[in-house]
Amino acid sequence: MTANFIESGASDTVETGHKSIRILVVDDHVVVRVGLKQLIASEFKAAVFGEAENGDKALELVRKQSWDVVLLDITMPGSSGIDVLKKMLTFRPGLPILILSMHPEDTYATCVLKQGAAGYVVKNSGGEELINAVRKALAGQKYVSNSLAEKLALNLGNPADNKPHEALSSRESQVLRLLGTGKSVKEISFELGLSGRTISTYRARLLEKMKFGTNAEIIRYTLLNHLVE
Repeated sequence: MTANFIESGASDTVETGHKSIRILVVDDHVVVRVGLKQLIASEFKAAVFGEAENGDKALELVRKQSWDVVLLDITMPGSSGIDVLKKMLTFRPGLPILILSMHPEDTYATCVLKQGAAGYVVKNSGGEELINAVRKALAGQKYVSNSLAEKLALNLGNPADNKPHEALSSRESQVLRLLGTGKSVKEISFELGLSGRTISTYRARLLEKMKFGTNAEIIRYTLLNHLVE
């Protein structure tokens, strides 16, 4: 896929010193991509956009072209946003990647920040928050909301207050959530493109880490902690 660039205005913004900002928007929904571009272009008049509807195409664009910021949806068909984040940073270290998600911060934020994301923005947050996140990313800073910053600060002093799922790896977290929706190992294997044995291994690891014995406990936990819809 070639990038779909859209000049969004005259290149005379103060923020970039008259230089265009190259932003890659990655989301599997066209309406979301259009909305994000319109919102950002209203503030950053020199923004030039590229689009990708899945992780593979996003990785191709990041390999071939230079970007100032990537907006990456965490839940897409095929590779998860977390996996795409890790791969992007292997061949573009330091690339500012903002994770977009419909899930609350407790679900993924700590995990993606540890993986190197420049920030985590919940999709139902206000446009001002997204603009602020983009500004921070362009300045080489990390973006966290006030509520997340407070939570992270509290956890530094009280690590025992961390929730069990926060200790899981990105793939274990993904399997946890899929099990929480009631899917079988076989169904998860098909969805993620991994062998049933591999999924069973991830399941065994997360059960051990979280001290669970059955899928019923996983389902109850994910529902109570709003990890699944």
